[in-house]
Amino acid sequence: MSHHRRYDYSPITGRPDFSWPEGRRLAVYVAINIEWFNFNEPGGAVLASANHAPDVLNFAWRDYGNRVGIWRMLDLLDRLDLPAAALLNAAVCDHAPQIVDAFAARGDEIVAHGWTNSTEPGRLPKAEEAKMLRESRQRLTDATGTAPSGYLAPLISESVDTPDLLEDAGYSYLMDWSHDEQPVWFDTQGGTGRILSVPYPQEINDVPQIIGRRREGAEFAGMIEDAYDLHQRECRQRPVVMGIALHPYLMGQAHRFAHLERALTHLKERAGAETWFTTPGKIARHYAGLDLG
Repeated sequence: MSHHRRYDYSPITGRPDFSWPEGRRLAVYVAINIEWFNFNEPGGAVLASANHAPDVLNFAWRDYGNRVGIWRMLDLLDRLDLPAAALLNAAVCDHAPQIVDAFAARGDEIVAHGWTNSTEPGRLPKAEEAKMLRESRQRLTDATGTAPSGYLAPLISESVDTPDLLEDAGYSYLMDWSHDEQPVWFDTQGGTGRILSVPYPQEINDVPQIIGRRREGAEFAGMIEDAYDLHQRECRQRPVVMGIALHPYLMGQAHRFAHLERALTHLKERAGAETWFTTPGKIARHYAGLDLG
């Protein structure tokens, strides 16, 4: 029977207790996927059925997110005083450097998100995947002055070797797995023998909901609010992570944006001493420093 052999089963109800900084129990992060797509290649989310390459309809629709939608989102984050994590394709540094500069100016975390979203890295030969991981990290380092510590695979496309290659390339955590509400150590074949998995949402994520399940902005915003309210109650029993994954070409669209504003405002207004608005990197560093036996 095939098994990944990266971690053992552990029910969330039976783990050692801990808290986030200052005794907080609910870590909330907003992740914004900033993606670049090659013009003359297929791939990526589609507004309508994909056309032959160059697929002008879908390329332009996604490019709207980088040209318009992201700037609405950044304005909202500023108004609500919310930190964010920019999950950045390295190609954005070459094609839309103003976006990278805007996140850096806010002091947000930059998370590596491969080179482009036109390639599934998990399908690459091992040496090519390793090269992409190193080169995308270096390009983001050159652009921001800080080496990213985290990685989210484009299209959540991993190979069986990805955790090992990430550790070898200098990353300390990955975000591809949506299997838990707390960080989980993965076994690796590298020097330290492990890399941390920080939970990434596939339910509170606008692509699976709006593109996959054909839900719209109001319903997706309601999911954010409902998830937060439940986490706020449950975190008295155990500390949890709640991620919110957004794409500017979806929730940055004018007809959806008011719903996103409503949902994030709800979180800020309902938050008490239990809530830590943070980034995946800060979650990873805090958890890695805990002694949980």
